[in-house]
Amino acid sequence: MRPLGTGDPIRLGPYRLLGILGEGGMGKVYIGQDAAGTAAAVKVLRPEMAHDQGLAQRFVREARMAQAVTSKGVARVLGAQTEGGRPWIATEFLAGPTLDQAVGAHGPFDEATVRVLASALVRTLADIHAAGLIHRDIKPSNIVLTSSGPRIIDFGIARPEHGLTLTTTGQAPVTPGYGAPEQVLGQRVGPPADVFSLGAVLVHASTGEQAFGGAHVAAVQYEVVHGAPRLEHVPQQLAPLVAPCLAKDPAQRPTPAQMSVVFARTRGAGRIWRHGPLAADITQRERTVHQMTTLASGSGASRGISRRRLVTALAVGGTVVAAGGGAGAWWLKGRAEADPFALPPAAGTPEADSVPESTGPPEPLWGPVRALGKGSTQVLPVRDVLLVAGPDGSLAAHGVTDGKQRWSAPGIDTKAGFLSLSDALVAAVDTKGRLVAFVASSGERRWTAPADAHKLLATDEWAVYLSTKEGRLRSISRSDGTVRWTAPTEADLLTERRPTGVAAKGRLVVATQPGQVVAVDSADGSAVWNIADQASVDLALIQPTVLGDTVFLNGASLTARNLADGMELWGKSEMVDGKLQPSGPPLVHTDTVYTSQGPYVLGYKATDGTEVWRSPKSYFMYSPIAVQGDTVCAMNPRPAGTDGVEVRAMSHDTGKQAWTHTLPADVGSYGMDGDGNRIFVVAGEQLTALPVFG
Repeated sequence: MRPLGTGDPIRLGPYRLLGILGEGGMGKVYIGQDAAGTAAAVKVLRPEMAHDQGLAQRFVREARMAQAVTSKGVARVLGAQTEGGRPWIATEFLAGPTLDQAVGAHGPFDEATVRVLASALVRTLADIHAAGLIHRDIKPSNIVLTSSGPRIIDFGIARPEHGLTLTTTGQAPVTPGYGAPEQVLGQRVGPPADVFSLGAVLVHASTGEQAFGGAHVAAVQYEVVHGAPRLEHVPQQLAPLVAPCLAKDPAQRPTPAQMSVVFARTRGAGRIWRHGPLAADITQRERTVHQMTTLASGSGASRGISRRRLVTALAVGGTVVAAGGGAGAWWLKGRAEADPFALPPAAGTPEADSVPESTGPPEPLWGPVRALGKGSTQVLPVRDVLLVAGPDGSLAAHGVTDGKQRWSAPGIDTKAGFLSLSDALVAAVDTKGRLVAFVASSGERRWTAPADAHKLLATDEWAVYLSTKEGRLRSISRSDGTVRWTAPTEADLLTERRPTGVAAKGRLVVATQPGQVVAVDSADGSAVWNIADQASVDLALIQPTVLGDTVFLNGASLTARNLADGMELWGKSEMVDGKLQPSGPPLVHTDTVYTSQGPYVLGYKATDGTEVWRSPKSYFMYSPIAVQGDTVCAMNPRPAGTDGVEVRAMSHDTGKQAWTHTLPADVGSYGMDGDGNRIFVVAGEQLTALPVFG
């Protein structure tokens, strides 16, 4: 939530506005409170848009659609003004996660929970259709789970049942994988379209995956129209009930009335939303709503609580017109600062001035300074500090502007690695195998969680992923430090060179020796895909990295694979004198992935592998890459007859070598990273910061 700014109204109708929940190109959503203290999400068109007849009519239609449904299973409209002045709609806050958030945080639902979810959603669909409407956008992010059950939100593209046609194929405002085939094809849409969407939602709830997959949107939509739904992971008793909802022919799908018999409400069903980890999540969000409203009303019970501290994931029961004309829910995210698992504000990143291009190497910004332990090469820039494994075995932070040590934490197993959590916290492993989080800028110890950790692998919005001392994969919740899951894996995680990993889009990808790569579902650790032959001849360590839906793997070649299913999208290798040159660790910068391949550093377009950049010929075998400003940096041995290693800076625009920086010889290990217009270079125990060209 952001404070009101210049030009923001103070009041809309009976609602005093307290802050901004979100905004898009066409409107804003405010948090408001009426005289009775009831919180509401108040959506309003921008003043300059209010005079656009088409947008105003759409806004009015949305308000009327939402008001027409009186079901307990939808977000209740508290008030609206659609004529005169600026149109606005006020809807209730819904204190709970969306279905996709809940599945991501707690894993797929068991059969009993899916049945209760289905029973509630079927009744709500029946109410929506009884009002003469079709929702047309039933999907996990439009279902909020509250202590009273699931609620359907977002009537931004709902329509009356009669006369529903679209202009041309492909213009349907349909969410890939959830919209019915007739929506995808631009045909007439009726109530069965919502039933199809509900079937896809139940597949996601019970498996954590979409019913229809594909490498890109067009492939997903093709599967919706022509392919069979993926039901192999749906519980055996549920699959026959869900499959008819996903029939291609709308006439073959069951009606909500028929489904309500199949998913009959059972005694005690409401307890699902009031007991267990999901219920605790909902309760915390409800508590925060109460604190926020009592704070705003000046209640003494909340005296001393800062509004900025009262942040947790609150679902707003309504929609905001986003840039581009789409509609979607806005969310407040965060936690109370008193909670040790809350993210503190991230420090700013001090930017170094770029240097003008010249014939000679520029002076270092600072260093070399003795900062690292023997054999360590990891340097982790986190905003205003640089994290390294200190010479005394501690985790140490040095200022990026001067190289001076800011703080150090003893008792850390730095060989287990360390990760940045949202640029605010740093996660490490102590000598007892526990997961420990520190405030990056200050070194304040925030929380400790039992983990039996052997190596930190990756992190995403929900969890920290690691290998255990028993050789298993483990997921630790970032919200409370609890173990989300522990899973065995085919990969050997206890090799001398500890594994590496990356997490994104519901997948954890782990690389081990010799050249094995495994991917698991980050919701529960179940195996998804694996590769056994990615290694180069000398079995160099593979270091995966991700951009969007693609994971890039080095090794015998640079390979791009679909993150969801491991399908190879493209591969690139370099042959020199008839010999295949292995690929060094990949670096993604904007839309290009860089890697060293023998005598060259090469940049490939991430989407299709087209070569877009090539360095002058040298010897960059397995060199790390750093890209900042107009500078591409890599390492190579000095010419024959001389000692040491060079950092070579090359112009990204011209591809020409700009300057070299000589590092000492025989210091054991070398490393490099870049951030804030700086290149950080490791040579043994020494750390140096170099400038870049603008």
